[in-house]
Amino acid sequence: MATAREALLDAALAALAHRPWSVVRMADLAAAARVSRQTLYNEFGSKDGLARALVRREADAYLDGVRRLLTAPAPPERNLVAAVEWIVARAAARPVLRALLTGAWDGRLPAPRPARTGARPAAVPAQRRADEGPPAPGELVEATVACVDERWAAGCELAVRLALSHVVAPAFPAAWGAGGQCEEPESWSPMTPRITRVIETILSVETRSPRKSMP
Repeated sequence: MATAREALLDAALAALAHRPWSVVRMADLAAAARVSRQTLYNEFGSKDGLARALVRREADAYLDGVRRLLTAPAPPERNLVAAVEWIVARAAARPVLRALLTGAWDGRLPAPRPARTGARPAAVPAQRRADEGPPAPGELVEATVACVDERWAAGCELAVRLALSHVVAPAFPAAWGAGGQCEEPESWSPMTPRITRVIETILSVETRSPRKSMP
């Protein structure tokens, strides 16, 4: 069963699918999550705190997902293909994650906030983490690459950046709705045989060639 905090974050994410963050009302979110407004404010402190927590949860869910896929007991090229497909499909369905990965935040989303400084720390541990601020796109790439063996790190980075190119410029724009979300994220895939072969070739070259430091 979801906690009150998770229910409120789910309600906030659902609200973003229909209206800009600027007009989302805390009272409506509390009602949707079936909790009191006092509970909402106890968890997040303010609407700004809720926005920080929403962005942090999307980042953490992304990192958990790529870690699970990249460390699965399968050949590394299979894991990487699965991770690339998952990254693009998930970003297509989740505008906040897409903004985190690309750094392109539009007016419908809660603006990313830097770490809170000089303020009294939040009482809720999860909120203290959210108040540290969101990771930058480059930090998410680095964290993704850190999930694989060093032998495949360079190939992994290239594949992830290939995935991000699809996030920025989807191969199949007809699958995207007017609200900036993929209309059928579960059935749509960015992967083609050509892209799969590119990823497999990248890793094949990576395992045969001594890794060199970039200048």
